[in-house]
Formats: sequence, C-alpha cells, structure tokens
Amino acid sequence: MIRARVPNPNPHPVATFMSSPADLRYSESHEWFRVDGDVVTMGITQFAADQLTDVTYAEMRPVGTTVDAGGGVGEVESVKTTSDIYTAVAGEIVEVNDAISGDPSLINSDPYGKGWMVRIRTSDSSALEGLMDAAAYDQSLSGA
Repeated sequence: MIRARVPNPNPHPVATFMSSPADLRYSESHEWFRVDGDVVTMGITQFAADQLTDVTYAEMRPVGTTVDAGGGVGEVESVKTTSDIYTAVAGEIVEVNDAISGDPSLINSDPYGKGWMVRIRTSDSSALEGLMDAAAYDQSLSGA
C-alpha cells in the first residue's frame, strides 16, 4: 500500500500545552509570582514567552527601586514587540536576575526557573490572593 504524504495545512509548529506550576499565582497580564516569606519572585509565564517568540533584550529596574502594585518593574523586547512587565505587589526590588540581561533567551527557555526577573520585598503579599491559581490560569488560556 502506498500512502500519499499530505502537507500540513498549518505550517507553524503546534506548541504542546503543559500545565502551569501549581506553586505560583498568575496575573491576567501573564506574570507569575512565587512567595517566599516577605520576598516575591516574579517573571512572565510560558504562554507570554511563547507569544513574544524570541526575547532579544530584557531590562529590569534596579535594586532599591520602590514599586507600587500595578507598577512596572521592567521591559522585555522580542522580535515582535516590546512589553512592559508589571508587579501585583508593592515593595522594594531587592534582587534583579542579571542572567537575563546577558542571555534573554532564558526567558523563553526557562521562564519559571532561570528566566525569573525580579525579587520584591513586600510587607503585604495579600494582593496575590486575588490572582489566579494554576488551574484558573490554565483555564483562562483555553480561550486564548
């Protein structure tokens, strides 16, 4: 039997969906937040990284910067666009991931690990309670 090879009508590769990490909280603007005592580590989600495609530049605000909830902590540039990164908590930036400045592709390849962006010391992380858990975030993506 001979089978004809039918070209794929969608030439773009289909990303396989993986569940978002359960230990994080997620914003509607696709940032993630991990609480460790009074320090919140944040970055962008895999979905956001995939939408940006290849991140070519990342610049975060410096250590010591005070930020308000909803305020910007930096920006990332990709071959598609420039995007501002927003925090859900108020506080002081206590650490910036310098590795993403030297290798912004870490944001694409490991957004929940080596691609984290900033750490913020906050006296009130209760704003994160209003964000989505992993199940709700993943559900929100099903309509994206």
